[in-house]
Amino acid sequence: MNGEFALRLPEWIKTKGFSGIHDIKQILRSYRVSTVCEEARCPNIGECYSRPVATFMILGSKCTRNCGFCSVESSRPELLDPEEPERVALAAKEMGLKYVVITSVTRDDLPDGGAGHFAQTVYAVRRHIKDAKVEVLTPDFKGDLGAIIAVMDSRPDVYGHNVETVPRL
Repeated sequence: MNGEFALRLPEWIKTKGFSGIHDIKQILRSYRVSTVCEEARCPNIGECYSRPVATFMILGSKCTRNCGFCSVESSRPELLDPEEPERVALAAKEMGLKYVVITSVTRDDLPDGGAGHFAQTVYAVRRHIKDAKVEVLTPDFKGDLGAIIAVMDSRPDVYGHNVETVPRL
């Protein structure tokens, strides 16, 4: 009976076999970098990693906030890793990326909210992948305009901020 039921499932609901996923995970592990894809348990990870596409998550894997809509772990954050920007750039290069997306956990514990680390990561990607486009998805930096300017000075191609709220707002 189970076999008959599986045959009647519509194609759009069946999981496709994706190739290259383990290769991407191996690259990410070898450079000790995180992706929001894994940390937030994205259901599309197989599809993205098989292309390869990934959104790098910098500033550690622990968030200082505990937003109800997010799956990223919230706790006391790790120390800032000064080598992370280089590792992200090298992982992106090895993955063959021409478009690099960088996001982060929120780091309210840092004076600049991690803006300087964002900038360093953009600079590192530009050093290692000359023709790459870079998109940053930053936290709100508690409204600190200086932090926003610090990231913008690194000249990302796209600057974005995720706004999670209810429709009436």
